[in-house]
Amino acid sequence: MPPVQVNGPPVSAERGLSFTVLGPLRAWRGTTPLDLGPVRQQAFLAGLLLRPDVTVSRQQLLDAVWGEEPPGTGLKVVPGYVYRVRKSLGVDAVISGDRGGYRFHGDRVRVDSVLLEDLAGQARAAHRTGDLAAAVQLCGDALALFAGEPLTGLPGPFVVSQRRRWTERRIALAQQKADWELRLGRHAEVVEELSALLAAHPDNETLAALLMRALHDGGRRADALAVYAELRHRLVEELGVEPGAETRRVQQAVLLGEDLTPRATVRRGAARDELPADVGDLVGRDRELALLTASAKGGAVAVDAVDGVAGSGKSALAVTAARALRAECSGGCLFVDLHGHSEVRDALAPQRVLRRLLRAVDVEDGAIPDDVDELAARWRSATMPLRLLLVLDDASSSEQVRPLLPAGPGSRVLVTSRGRLTGLDVRCRISLGPLDVDAAQGLLGGIVGTPSTDRDRAAARELARLCGWLPLALRIAGARLQHRPMWTWDDLVSRLSDGDARLGELTAGDRSVEAAFRLSYHRIPGIEQRAFRALSRAPSAELDRIAMAAMLHCAPARAGRVLENLVDANLVQQPAVGRYRLHDLVAVFARRLAAEHPAETAAADRRLLELHLTAARRAVDWKRTGRPDEPGTGPTPFSGMRDAVEWLNSAGDLSDVVSHAVATGNVDHACLLAEAGVDYLLRRGRIHECRAAVEIALEHVADATERRMIAALRFWLGCVELVQGRHEQAHHCYRDALHTARNLGDRWEESRALGALGVVAGLSGAKHEAVDALSEALEAAVELGDEWLIERADSYLGYLQHVDHRHEEALERFERIHALGEKLGSSAMMARALCYTGSVHLVVGRFAEAASALRRAVDSAEELGDLVLYAASLSRLGTAEYELEDRAAALDSQRRALQAFPADGPTSVALEMHQRLADTCLREGHHDEAQEHFRSTLALAETGPTERITGLRDVFL
Repeated sequence: MPPVQVNGPPVSAERGLSFTVLGPLRAWRGTTPLDLGPVRQQAFLAGLLLRPDVTVSRQQLLDAVWGEEPPGTGLKVVPGYVYRVRKSLGVDAVISGDRGGYRFHGDRVRVDSVLLEDLAGQARAAHRTGDLAAAVQLCGDALALFAGEPLTGLPGPFVVSQRRRWTERRIALAQQKADWELRLGRHAEVVEELSALLAAHPDNETLAALLMRALHDGGRRADALAVYAELRHRLVEELGVEPGAETRRVQQAVLLGEDLTPRATVRRGAARDELPADVGDLVGRDRELALLTASAKGGAVAVDAVDGVAGSGKSALAVTAARALRAECSGGCLFVDLHGHSEVRDALAPQRVLRRLLRAVDVEDGAIPDDVDELAARWRSATMPLRLLLVLDDASSSEQVRPLLPAGPGSRVLVTSRGRLTGLDVRCRISLGPLDVDAAQGLLGGIVGTPSTDRDRAAARELARLCGWLPLALRIAGARLQHRPMWTWDDLVSRLSDGDARLGELTAGDRSVEAAFRLSYHRIPGIEQRAFRALSRAPSAELDRIAMAAMLHCAPARAGRVLENLVDANLVQQPAVGRYRLHDLVAVFARRLAAEHPAETAAADRRLLELHLTAARRAVDWKRTGRPDEPGTGPTPFSGMRDAVEWLNSAGDLSDVVSHAVATGNVDHACLLAEAGVDYLLRRGRIHECRAAVEIALEHVADATERRMIAALRFWLGCVELVQGRHEQAHHCYRDALHTARNLGDRWEESRALGALGVVAGLSGAKHEAVDALSEALEAAVELGDEWLIERADSYLGYLQHVDHRHEEALERFERIHALGEKLGSSAMMARALCYTGSVHLVVGRFAEAASALRRAVDSAEELGDLVLYAASLSRLGTAEYELEDRAAALDSQRRALQAFPADGPTSVALEMHQRLADTCLREGHHDEAQEHFRSTLALAETGPTERITGLRDVFL
């Protein structure tokens, strides 16, 4: 990021957006200042700008700006403010809508607070190399960015907290700068700066202690003692406390005239090489090795960190890299095992490691202090003239490592840890995962020998998979084969194929995969252990924070933090932002742990199934106003239909969830979920997944508590058959559903099955039978007072009127359905009515009216995520546009319709869309494209229903 001018935009901002927040909130496009509007609007912008690249919910934005006094309109005010902020910035792309909130894209702008941290980081790096003059200059550049009170004059709790944070950051930087200046002997400058700061913050003991040191070092002992006396008087009189230990220590040093800066006594000896020799050959890590051995720039101390799941080969990589680098480090190569994850030893304290390191560079024992800060200072002083290579293996935390970093320019430090050391500033950070297939087989072959037959090669590949491609597991498996010459590859594969016994088999001597995993597991807090166990129970390979929140019975935000902590601990993988999964071998371990907590596991399973059920029900507008026994749903993380749809879209295969429900003994949940998910799945063209979910539930429906589920699931299986054009099979399913419903006396299921039988009769050409069945279904729906059932029956009766050339009656019926949708607040019902209306107008040649209705249907279907309705409406809109002589728009609409149509969508709809586009292409002279779509039409006609359905689609689904 380029330097920032005080009260101005970045020097090299060109045409991008830049902001200053370390004073009044200002923005520029290039060098042109922008008007950010009233202060409330600016506070709203700050609430997004200062939380870059994360989704901020509407509620969070409301709380951030208005706090406990929200506007009367509540959350409805948020989109208006987003619109005004976008308008003031002159660009939409920097703020995007996300599920449940908004996201500010920080990579597209420059902010002075980011530059502040960059300069502060450079200052720390310069300090580590011993270049205090550069550190002071960089720290001064950072402080110069402050142009008054941060976010001057802006209201709201969020701004207040940010203002306080940056004020404290400013003081901390000033204190650090003063400390470094004192070491450079710049007493006069420090006295002037600290006096002004202490006047503004008179109770800050650190500032007072620094000012006392500056005055003392400048020969002004009396003034230094006066600062202490004034501070003590104020603390005792106003707060009733004495100054802290550090302040009292400085006062005593001033009284005694002691030098407050420690000195190291160093004697030179021969350079040492402590690198271990028994870490094994490195396989499959060429890219990572190249990163670690690349030349470091700038002459500063280069710190590189390697983290990864237990058994991923971190130590082997670090030591191999160190061997390649040791020729560059004339001061010696030191290796320390920090025992961050050991069964027999606690992690080494920094004091103990520092004493050992100081002895390694020949500091006399008598000159080694006890205090950790003094030890660290002595270590930096002792290593200043040395170009060291230091390997810190198996670190437990950043706090353990930071005091151990040397100061000699050009020194290299390689740190390994199981968890990510996010608190450590590094040049290069590498996270090791499993090996690729070829590398894993190569590692096995290097131990046992290359398989010679196709069967052995296949077994070796399977063995590598069962080992999760992890180097530790592969080495143990290879060692077991090596020491048991009678065993074949297949023998060990057979032993490892038993999931319950696999971890026990991956043990050799003092090396154990399970022991390595268990050490990592025991280092994490209790809630993270629960989350780790719960992950192994997920029915799909991945899940998100919402699913984890359900399993842990906590807020999604907390679940997200827990999952990120598990990622940092390298117990959980993050294949994409917001998605989490377990490594295969780690999952085996986690499932074993989960089995040790049966009550907790069963409760987590049920809560996750209830979340899926809630999402499936909220993802559709199919409601049962006539069913008093409809199970209610509790609190939901989904703000509405679209939110639920987006979550389900990313939640994996619903049939896997139904199967998981059956496997865990939750048959009621399996049936309810299969029933609730059909509408969602069919409208997105996921027909095979839908069939699988319903058939799995049907296999176990006899064990369900609700007897009506037999009728309900037979009904929904009929819907799947109908969508796939299998009318006879659909008819059988609906007859079974009707028979069961009547036996149970369930009038609601009876009405639904009657309506569906009417649909099948209509599609088969039996109009009178269809009208009779639909009329009976409509009568039952009215009797039940169920307006959703009324709409379904009414819709298909309207279709039959349309087929019978009673177009005006059909349009009147569809208009009533649209009004009913408005009354019920059902966007989906209104979208279907618009599609029906537009389709009738299209057939009778009212192309303008058809285009108007279908365009609205397209917009609504897109908003709802109903891919099938969207594609069908868009294709028909293209036909209307063509007749209105907007030929380019017509082709575009029909092409987009086919692109959006799901691959597994209803055959009849795909057939219609291909034929419409073929007709349009032919009329426009695009003969090759027309021929392509005519061929697709013929192919679909052979695999689907032979009759062409030109009316309304799947109205009862």
